[in-house]
Amino acid sequence: MGSYLNPGNEKFAQCINSEIYIDKSGLIRYCSRVMNSLQKYISMSRPRRFGKSVTADMLTAYYSRGCDSAELFAGLEISGDVHYTENMNRYNVLFLNMQEFLSQSSSMPEMLQLLKKSLLWDLLDGYTDLRYFDETNLTRTMQDIFNQTKIPFVIIIDEWDCIFREYRTEEEAQKLYLDFLRDMLKDKGYIALCYMTGILPIKKYGTHSALNMFDEFSMVFQGALAEYAGFTEAEVRELCRRYGMDFEETKRWYDGYFLEGVGSVYNPRSVVSAMRFRTFQFYWNQTENFEALRSYIDLNFEGMKDAILQMMDAKSGISVDIRSFTNDMVTFHSRDDVLTLLVHLGYLGYRSDRGEVFIPNEEILNEYITSISNSDWGEVSKALKNSRAALDAVWNQNEVLVAKAVEEAHFESSYLQYNDENALSYTISLAFYVARNYYTVIKEFPSGKGRADIVYLPRKHHGDKPALLVELKWNETAESAIAQIHDKCYPRALEDYKGNLLLVGVSYDEKTKEHTCRIETYTM
Repeated sequence: MGSYLNPGNEKFAQCINSEIYIDKSGLIRYCSRVMNSLQKYISMSRPRRFGKSVTADMLTAYYSRGCDSAELFAGLEISGDVHYTENMNRYNVLFLNMQEFLSQSSSMPEMLQLLKKSLLWDLLDGYTDLRYFDETNLTRTMQDIFNQTKIPFVIIIDEWDCIFREYRTEEEAQKLYLDFLRDMLKDKGYIALCYMTGILPIKKYGTHSALNMFDEFSMVFQGALAEYAGFTEAEVRELCRRYGMDFEETKRWYDGYFLEGVGSVYNPRSVVSAMRFRTFQFYWNQTENFEALRSYIDLNFEGMKDAILQMMDAKSGISVDIRSFTNDMVTFHSRDDVLTLLVHLGYLGYRSDRGEVFIPNEEILNEYITSISNSDWGEVSKALKNSRAALDAVWNQNEVLVAKAVEEAHFESSYLQYNDENALSYTISLAFYVARNYYTVIKEFPSGKGRADIVYLPRKHHGDKPALLVELKWNETAESAIAQIHDKCYPRALEDYKGNLLLVGVSYDEKTKEHTCRIETYTM
């Protein structure tokens, strides 16, 4: 065994021995099926913290000749496959984490030289008794080993795309790297399987790709590998049962990614953290700060801000064309290119059946709130920063402060003109945005003899908060809003609710350009 040639199964053993391990060994069935075929090249891209390295370690442990992994895989899904033992520990595995080589180099030529030297060191040390045409030539050395041993290679590359994240503006360095991979991998008879994992799909250069032999599985298309891209709903339900965690709350926080053939997909790292620590938190921002998202949503493409605000307000989908995205982090021609990148980074979900992107869950929504609050989005940023103070003002029934908070949230945008109660409803949602952490927000709630404009019902774990029934008026008074709540018996729809209830009336006068507010305590 070496550092890169047949490195063993210790890393995967650590995964198996962890407190929480979800069996994804079914992926091996697909990989073995396409071995030694034209489909032997697999590129699997997923957002960070979606278990990419765990999968790479699993494949290494299964195929590598440098270990005996029968005990590790006994009892896992793949052990029930009729071809289970045919490929186990039968191949020369080369495992490469490109981030390791990148972090030890100051340029792309230096990195590639280090990579070649490291692989040759392991190969020549592992096969000392063979004859070599040129011991300084990596591909010829691999070919010589295969010709004389008849043992093909399985190439596993983790973090393959880190170059495109670190050298994001250096096109020559990127091409040099792609040319290296092409020369090492393409049309090589010594390769039985190549599996690459990263965040980005393979970089496109016009109509040509140096790695066009790969089948690509990404967050816009996972195909037959969808169930291995994250935790499925059934897997999360079982974890919630095992750890006594509320499934619906887990779903609200960490669900939202959608892949055809599987449906809901959850972020594995966040779910595991929630189960282990028995609490729902924003685990995403423990691995990357909000600046990563902010840099993209601040790009000045037409309709970008409006699209983000619309998804935040209604949690609705936005149509997107993913075809022009060039699979890097700097080449953007339109809003659609940026939104497509955010899908690959995990900041948006994508439904291919609808051609829409959307903010997937509460955890990611918090990233948008934080990013916009710290961006130069004028009154929007200010309103989001102040939304907790606005909610406190409602709870304390401070009508003046509530009216002031709504005033600060009032802004003009191409997304929604400020000229009716619908626009006022959007402004209220913005002013009290933080309320989503405590409430289920329902617009146009069927109540009594009509529909209440907005109802805020406390979530299961926030039963100490009062429910809010909000009525809006345009060119009328806040008092008339409260009167309508009583006249149309809106609170009757909340008869099953046993906690405190606040009636909130908000109005806007076009002539004075002022908002007013009235708040009453209602006894159920």
